Amino acid sequence: MADFNDLPGGSETILIVDDQETIWDFLIEALQMLGYSVLLAENGADAVEIYQENPGVIDLVLMDMIMPKLGGSQAFSKIREIDPEAKILLSSGFVNEEDIQHLLKQGACGFLSKPHRLPVVVKAIRNALDGKPVGA
Repeated sequence: MADFNDLPGGSETILIVDDQETIWDFLIEALQMLGYSVLLAENGADAVEIYQENPGVIDLVLMDMIMPKLGGSQAFSKIREIDPEAKILLSSGFVNEEDIQHLLKQGACGFLSKPHRLPVVVKAIRNALDGKPVGA
């Protein structure tokens, strides 16, 4: 694993939306070690509810695209209805390029393919929070 001293941290609150326990365990632990507060939603429906119940608290949503109850595209749209300025970073191991491009045009901060590599994820999160291009 990467040396945490070399990774950009922060104090913002990140909502992780993913239905795979191994992914959240890894991300939550790493992000908390870097100073972030982390909330978890196991599906898109929970993500929308958590976002709505925490107005002004969540600085970034890291959202898987393929989930039960409500997929990433629908959850993205509903969160953007609640907060048109919501910063949402998309993630998936199975990509429908058309869907990704559509959501990027709708204002998604970027896209990360799985499996996640920690240095790539934390840099993308920091760039999205700072309003920089995620690929930078």
